[in-house]
Amino acid sequence: MKITDTSDLWWKTAVVYCLDVETFLDTDGDGVGDLRGLAQRIDYLSQLGVTCLWLMPFYPTPDLDDGYDVSDFYGIDPRLGNHGDLVEVIRTARDRGIRVIVDLVVNHTSDRHPWFRAALRSVDSPYRDYYVWRDDAPPKGQKNAVFPGQADGIWTKDEKSGQWYQHSFYEHQPDLNVANPAVRDEIAKVIGFWLQLGISGFRVDAVPFFLEIPKTADVPEPHELLRDIRRFLQRRSSEAVLLGEVNLPYADQVAYFGGTDGDELTMQFDFIAMQAFYLSLARRDPAPLVTALRARPSLGPEVQWANFLRNHDELTLDKLTDAERQEVFDAFAPDERQRVFGRGITRRLPPMLEGDPRRIRMAYSLLFTLPGTPVLFYGEEIGMGENIDIEGRESVRTPMQWSADRNGGFSDAAPSRLVSKPPSDGYAPAHVNAADQLEDRGSLLHFVRELTARYRVSPELGWGEFRVIDQPVAALLVHSLQSDLGRTIAVHNFAESPATTAFRLEDEPAGTALVDLLAAQRLPLGDDGRVELEVPGYGYRWLRVSRPGDGRIL
Repeated sequence: MKITDTSDLWWKTAVVYCLDVETFLDTDGDGVGDLRGLAQRIDYLSQLGVTCLWLMPFYPTPDLDDGYDVSDFYGIDPRLGNHGDLVEVIRTARDRGIRVIVDLVVNHTSDRHPWFRAALRSVDSPYRDYYVWRDDAPPKGQKNAVFPGQADGIWTKDEKSGQWYQHSFYEHQPDLNVANPAVRDEIAKVIGFWLQLGISGFRVDAVPFFLEIPKTADVPEPHELLRDIRRFLQRRSSEAVLLGEVNLPYADQVAYFGGTDGDELTMQFDFIAMQAFYLSLARRDPAPLVTALRARPSLGPEVQWANFLRNHDELTLDKLTDAERQEVFDAFAPDERQRVFGRGITRRLPPMLEGDPRRIRMAYSLLFTLPGTPVLFYGEEIGMGENIDIEGRESVRTPMQWSADRNGGFSDAAPSRLVSKPPSDGYAPAHVNAADQLEDRGSLLHFVRELTARYRVSPELGWGEFRVIDQPVAALLVHSLQSDLGRTIAVHNFAESPATTAFRLEDEPAGTALVDLLAAQRLPLGDDGRVELEVPGYGYRWLRVSRPGDGRIL
């Protein structure tokens, strides 16, 4: 397909940045981040190169699951601010070319949501059917697949009625019954409400659980619900997107796009490639990642993969084999306390790589050159670590480290009042913070800034067709991304030893050169299209193909 206009598909070349308002910046001294603090840091995000800001749940909540237990889909947690504060964030971000998307958590509610409280009061309540119930006791020994070892089963008895309600997650998060047309209408109203305030789409939480509904006359096919949401979304906002959390094999993920051309989710996180990447890191061999990327289904231009190295949950390894998972555990989480649910790691990337700046930079260079849209988790740009004193997934959800001041510049509150504690080891704010790195041109922060800048002027990285380029060094991944917007060759060394490699670009005309986007270097191709390169240990190269008459100057 010839690409003539990329503006309406802005997300194909976006730089997405995920943050939790409560851990970003506190302006009122209560120890909890707030929307006013976020508004003050929009310029920081703009300078970083962020073009899409993903806000984790900011809704009213008992906060028993980091805000994913929502008690009001239309509200804002008063600790964080109000609707006026959010609109100011959206306006300020939009003025700087940053769109805002928010979490859509509609597979369940908090058990303190007014709907569920009304459902508990009477079996005749119209809200009773907003949830999923059964009369008989559930089968014994039923496990909770989401939180094994932390939650018992997926059914809890309501003692008053004697019925059981379903909760795919924690007991305090009863599942919504989306087979009920009234629930589907409520979800549409929630979407319409936030779109009206100016947001540009949603990160949809736990999509497969959302669609776990029996076939009914109203919903003969569960995926029709996603299609309805997508159609409603596009009627209300032509630019809005649905970024889905679907941790399933590739073949199953295609269905959540709505097929290769896509009429359901706009983007999906690539959990398969992410897990393969960590196996490649552990082996110092790109082969597992290459296998995953080659297995990706071909997609049409209306949908996209979202790439990430770390998110706000555990680093799940559930799609690896038991032996592969153990390899990654041994390499990056040797202590049992660094693991959770038998499948995941509760660490951030820099500590896993023992702070080696070469491997860390190689990893982020690769993130930005993988086919798809890169997603950063707050603090990645400065190399934040986890707090080893906090158990479970919360260890990576510590306050943003702005400076070496008390509490890392996050808050003026007494440390005992902080919503979460920063680490106290070598990744403490005294050692890792944004202020110091802003003053250091050689810092990770400036490196990530350079990556986002080069990525944003290289649309082929988001749009291009992926192809592995054959070459003789097993530790090197050399791949091409090509579209009619241009072509870039990316080279990454997974090993500590430097390497010299050679490959051919046989389909390029005479006079073509490779321009290194991360160094002042221009490499002419040989007469036969041959390229010879030296790559340092854990090195990386971004090589734009510059053909005769090419008018691009970067």
